[in-house]
Amino acid sequence: MMASVTFQECKLFLISHQPHLKNLHKTISWWSHVETGPPDAILGVTEAYKRDTNPNKINLGVGAYRDDNGKPYVLPSVLKAEEELASQSLDKEYAPISGIPEFCKQSIQLALGDDSIELKHNTNATVQGISGTGSLAVGAKFLKYFYPGVKFIWLPTPSWGNHTPIFKHAGLDVNQYRYYDPNTCGFDFKGAAEDIKKIPEKSIILLHACAHNPTGVDPKPEQWKELSQIIKARNLFPFFDMAYQGFASGDVSKDAFAVRYFLKDGHKIALAQSFAKNMGLYGERVGAFTIMAEDQEEAARVMSQLKILIRPMYSNPPIHGARIVNRILSNSSLKTQWLVEVKGMADRIISMRNKLKENLKKNGSQKNWSHITDQIGMFCFTGLTTSQVERLIKEYSVYLTKDGRISVAGISSKNVDYLAQAIHDVTK
Repeated sequence: MMASVTFQECKLFLISHQPHLKNLHKTISWWSHVETGPPDAILGVTEAYKRDTNPNKINLGVGAYRDDNGKPYVLPSVLKAEEELASQSLDKEYAPISGIPEFCKQSIQLALGDDSIELKHNTNATVQGISGTGSLAVGAKFLKYFYPGVKFIWLPTPSWGNHTPIFKHAGLDVNQYRYYDPNTCGFDFKGAAEDIKKIPEKSIILLHACAHNPTGVDPKPEQWKELSQIIKARNLFPFFDMAYQGFASGDVSKDAFAVRYFLKDGHKIALAQSFAKNMGLYGERVGAFTIMAEDQEEAARVMSQLKILIRPMYSNPPIHGARIVNRILSNSSLKTQWLVEVKGMADRIISMRNKLKENLKKNGSQKNWSHITDQIGMFCFTGLTTSQVERLIKEYSVYLTKDGRISVAGISSKNVDYLAQAIHDVTK
């Protein structure tokens, strides 16, 4: 017969063996090998900003539009479209794998224009994507499996921080070509041209259609034309990321110049679109991905493979945001209203660039700040050094990323004077 064990004896046994039991627990954990990953640079800026108690603090890290009061902005055309959709008592059934067909049609038509020859001949395979990120990911997967050339993609230096992991996760070999010139805070056209001429033939090249993220530096139309010739001569495949159509200059046609010109110049392209910025639909995750094919039959075959890739990724895309976009773009009254609103957002960004530059001069800065107004879109590469950025954060509670990138949307008529003085103080 087993001897009885008292509660006190069990307690003493567990206490005496506690270190051993802890170690035993560690050895059987499935995830004991997982290391803590580095924090996101931009989210880290926002968290530090939230902890700051300085009433003059400014957050220039956020990549979303803010009105002149620093508040998120919901476009009136979006609210109107939602009201009209609600009155239709629509169901919540699954969308097709490729998304809402009417949305796909309106989306690519906005990108290519009403007079697009490609759209008249139905040579596009367009699917709805989960904003710009998801659209890029679908494109990356398709290129990994079906692109006939070398599986290399070349990104501008720098590029949006998510580009590299998106393409690497898809299995593409990621490389860089020169783009931004830190000496001028502008476009390094000579360096870009030299590098692109050396890219292995049949590689993929990523191009920002407008409002380059994170620099705000875009090629001029004549430079785009020269780049088109170089890329064609090198037999490279252009993949355009267009996340800011209309939001850059306020003109949807002007912002689509590069995409439309490359097609006119004979390129077959891939295109990722996003409606996060230009319609303020950040949380709705609305985007599109397009492959331009040789003919209608080829486009149909491409579409069939895109759907096969999408099915195990997320099955089919969400419907609400796509319905909003389709409602706005397919209704002449709402589209006209939206075009005015998106121009208003772009104009506010442009005016803040002008005021910041003017105030820096007014404060006595002798530096050349012309790049602030030469650049375009939400982001600006200020040219500030890491030590100057650290001073701005520590001494003035102005929060931005260490590379000197600011979101111009975080500037308002209420804080632009303070910001200009702070920048002048750390750069004089």
